[in-house]
Amino acid sequence: MKSRLFVAAIGVPLILWVVLWAPMEVFTAFLAALSAIAAWELMKCVGAQKHRVLCTIAVLGAVFSVGFSFIKVYIYGELVVAYAMLVFSYAVFKGGEVKFQQIMAALFAMFIIPYAFTSFLRLGGPRGFQRPFLLLPLLFSFGSDTFAFFAGLTLGRHKLAPRVSPKKTVEGALGGLVGNALCGVVFALVMNLGFQYDISYPGIAVLGAGCSVAAQLGDLSFSLIKREFGIKDYGRIFLDHGGVLDRFDSVIFVAPVLGILMPLLGLR
Repeated sequence: MKSRLFVAAIGVPLILWVVLWAPMEVFTAFLAALSAIAAWELMKCVGAQKHRVLCTIAVLGAVFSVGFSFIKVYIYGELVVAYAMLVFSYAVFKGGEVKFQQIMAALFAMFIIPYAFTSFLRLGGPRGFQRPFLLLPLLFSFGSDTFAFFAGLTLGRHKLAPRVSPKKTVEGALGGLVGNALCGVVFALVMNLGFQYDISYPGIAVLGAGCSVAAQLGDLSFSLIKREFGIKDYGRIFLDHGGVLDRFDSVIFVAPVLGILMPLLGLR
């Protein structure tokens, strides 16, 4: 408990500063660091840590992907092919020692995870790029997790996905949806009254509920991977909170979904 409080006391103010006030170069470096650590955690999860070259390729690829997004060089299609050729070249050189699941983990680490994190760089608001809207992936991820936890704790009766996460319930999932819709309305209320925005309350509520679905899917998806490979946590960088993939699993799914839904709902 003490380590959890310590991490929260240090981490929350740091993240708020990075998201809201730090220079964009610092924010991008933060995203690159998250992507690199997540890449290493995933490679370790699938047992690829003995292939140091492959792990290095995955980690550096994750960092380069974030850098390309920052300088607005959107060549992800070409990068996927280039990354695949590089990874398979190493696998062929090793003569079959590298498993296919490790190859796919490397590509996921080099492409999907960084793309998800750099969705922050593509988020804006009704007036274009505005820093407060960068809080939405975090708000809708952690808000959904929190409301789902307490709803499940007090009302949970029916298991949601018992083979993947035995403690999650249907009631908890519904609580996450409702709670996230409420979080969206509160965010809109603050922005409308405090900063003279005109955010639609129904629109932001729908956005919050949709992001709750993405958040819970992200949580369950990375739990599925952990269960398959028999690990409890991806890492220990956040002490008892686990690793980057333990804490930001929901964000990885929510941030890109926000980029898709915000324009559709007239919020960007």
